[in-house]
Amino acid sequence: MSIHDVLKLLGGVALLIYGIKIMGDALQDLAGDRMRKLISSLTSTPLKGVAAGAVVTMIIQSSSATTVMVVSFVHVGLMTLSEGFSVIMGANIGTTIIAQLIAFNISQYSIITAVFGALLTIAGKNERQKQMGTGLIGFALLFIGMEMMQDAMNFLQGRRELFAVANNFPIVGLAVGALVTAAVQASSATVGLTMVMAAQGLLDLRSAVAIIFGDNIGTTITAVIASWGGNRSAKQAAAAHVMFNVLGSVIMMIFLGPFSRLVELTSSDIARQVANSHSLFNIINTCIFLPFITPYTNLIRRIIKDDQHGAVLTEQGARFLDENLIDISPAAGVDAVRKEMVRLGGIALNMLRDCYKLIVEDEIKLMPEAMMTEKTINQLTHEIVRYATELGPRVRSADLSLLLNSCISGVGDFERMGDHSENLVEMAQFMLDRKQKFSAKALMECQEMFDLVIEAVEKCIRALEDEDISMAEDVLVLEPKIDQMERVLRARHIERLNSGKCSPDSGVVFIDILSNLERVGDHARNVAYIVNDIKRINRGQVSR
Repeated sequence: MSIHDVLKLLGGVALLIYGIKIMGDALQDLAGDRMRKLISSLTSTPLKGVAAGAVVTMIIQSSSATTVMVVSFVHVGLMTLSEGFSVIMGANIGTTIIAQLIAFNISQYSIITAVFGALLTIAGKNERQKQMGTGLIGFALLFIGMEMMQDAMNFLQGRRELFAVANNFPIVGLAVGALVTAAVQASSATVGLTMVMAAQGLLDLRSAVAIIFGDNIGTTITAVIASWGGNRSAKQAAAAHVMFNVLGSVIMMIFLGPFSRLVELTSSDIARQVANSHSLFNIINTCIFLPFITPYTNLIRRIIKDDQHGAVLTEQGARFLDENLIDISPAAGVDAVRKEMVRLGGIALNMLRDCYKLIVEDEIKLMPEAMMTEKTINQLTHEIVRYATELGPRVRSADLSLLLNSCISGVGDFERMGDHSENLVEMAQFMLDRKQKFSAKALMECQEMFDLVIEAVEKCIRALEDEDISMAEDVLVLEPKIDQMERVLRARHIERLNSGKCSPDSGVVFIDILSNLERVGDHARNVAYIVNDIKRINRGQVSR
């Protein structure tokens, strides 16, 4: 074997992997916000979880990426282990689409596809056409890489004895498939190589199928690596993936002969048979485990015990901003920013409620806690903005880019709500230091203003969390009412000041309270506009 053949083989593998990656990236860009919504819906019934996992994997062209997302979601509490496992099973099915595409063996058309894709990428009239062009280039590279691998391995036609061990002992093929896939962390490359060797007669079907089983074991290494820095829940998700593929492979190895004969019935072309074995293995494996998701995940939780203290997440620090999502799926990263922003809004809302208790109900003991909450808001704001800044260059679709920018703006609005609440705490401290009290009338008016503003903030957060347009419109109706109430209450208080019914110091504080609450209402309105941005995205009104 010459150095030229080695380089050609490695180049073919590299082109195959790169083609899969850029095709997956292009499909994600084309899917845009629909991809984010699909990822958000992964937590569902087991059957829907399997379906969603398969569709997501078909789009991003990587079961490992989907599994890492699942590990991240389980880690932050967005998914239970059972929900995550159903998505993992679907991801295993979705990844087989690559082998099915490769089996069509349309390499003679790959150059035409690449040229057409390049023309779209260079001369496309809009971003969508350019993304389609990039996807076509990736699709072409799949077959160019396969052809390079096939040419590089032609020299082995007369060296079939090198594969005698794998052909005579399928367990060797299982081990080789697992090791190679674990090393390159790309199951599609191993499947492609196996299809090439089987097509050239170097491997019989049984040994090729055994390698495919091993490939499914080796692909779990990515999830294991992703779980190292996670909590027990993340490790449970990775373990569920590993045991699922290992147990499935062991079961299928026991029935290797009957399974191979079943695969032979699906096609007369051995390359297609190998591709079909990949699909059948994962479909059958899913059908075996699907009815037993609950007992299976309970077993995993007995092997890897639940966190004793980590299950309760505090408000300190980001909860949803998993760094793995930035590279694996920008759409998932954008949704993580949105979820973290909703959580930030909840913290700001709690601080506002504390301010109500401080001023209206005179619960002075809440003052230190409220001031600490403001620091938490500032810290979380910085973390979200840093994450979004790092994520931004990787977001190429216009709708996701709009949503990310809107979220960054919304984070600023929630941070400003915290600042205004801090002002309210300082006003309560000012009144306490001077031993001053508001009149019963002033307290009643404060309560009215607080109630209206808190309602607006509650609704803007719910609207953002549920992407509820009608709820956002409610906020837009409330905001002018807040402005009107601020003007009316200010005028009434000035009358009390002029008539001597209120001291000047407490009068100034009262007016400042109204002003800060009115500003909070403005920021709630701004957040409601973000939901309107989402509405535009859903209607396809984003310029591309």
